[in-house]
Amino acid sequence: MFKIGDIQLKNRVVLAPMAGVCNSAFRLTVKEFGAGLVCAEMVSDKAILYKNAKTMGMLYIDEREKPLSLQIFGGEKESLVEAAKFVDKNTTADIIDINMGCPVPKITKCDAGAKWLLDPNKIYDLVAAVVDAVEKPVTVKMRMGWDDEHIYAVENARAVERAGGQAVAIHGRTRVQMYEGVANWDIIKEVKQSVNIPVIGNGDVKTPQDAKRMLDETGVDGVMIGRAALGNPWMIYRTVKYLETGKLIEEPSVQEKINVCKLHLDRLIDLKGEHIGVREMRKHAAWYLKGIRGNAKIRNAINTCETRDELVTLLDDFVEEVEAKEQSAQVG
Repeated sequence: MFKIGDIQLKNRVVLAPMAGVCNSAFRLTVKEFGAGLVCAEMVSDKAILYKNAKTMGMLYIDEREKPLSLQIFGGEKESLVEAAKFVDKNTTADIIDINMGCPVPKITKCDAGAKWLLDPNKIYDLVAAVVDAVEKPVTVKMRMGWDDEHIYAVENARAVERAGGQAVAIHGRTRVQMYEGVANWDIIKEVKQSVNIPVIGNGDVKTPQDAKRMLDETGVDGVMIGRAALGNPWMIYRTVKYLETGKLIEEPSVQEKINVCKLHLDRLIDLKGEHIGVREMRKHAAWYLKGIRGNAKIRNAINTCETRDELVTLLDDFVEEVEAKEQSAQVG
């Protein structure tokens, strides 16, 4: 187990902060599957300072999710510091994380996200200013570099440590790679060897075995799981158990998947109301159905659902259909 500042994590498995996904409904569901730490989706510093209604909603934390890391992003030191102060005083987040990894152009063109990776001195100034302004531990999530010519992962991580940052999460891709190609775990290992604060590795952890291999090969303190957990909180549970016991737990049944999908739906509706909740759940439902044979037709139907009842009926009918096919195959 490891600590971030004075926050003790019960295991080494961390849910990545994914934009448009990691709201309280999703985080709580993943937390119940055993994640040691869950990270909230990134929130704009300016939107916090303007008290934007949607943004204030994004700061909601269910106490059952804790420990939780809340991530902010921005391109200017002054507004990032003020936003961090607001999060420090007005939320129950345990950790304040600064996004230096988002590769999306609308973020980087504001000098935010991965744009910070080009200047270790700027990183030092920002992190030092935030650390001075807040009481909660401050961490940074970053990529290994901007492009192949500008890989300052080690210098950037050292700047975070020198400035008083309590941990760094590193994704083994450059900004230019976006989510393509292969994550470079060698860079993650270099970062781990060059700082004394906890390092969390991220990138291409698709199975519990990948998580163990990352821990073994890079020496990181924790593994961050992102896309592999979409519609699949069992990935978190199976990884935690595999790291603890060396045993691989079976994948869930179709019925189990749909049951958790419906629980997630109800939490999303509680959080955002039926109209928005059902619309947001469409993509999640498609992720829950991934890998189940015959799901193409239902996935198309899900995209037209407007109400909870419509979506639940579709899901329940699909389970019946799958189970009936399985039974007839056994009889045959």
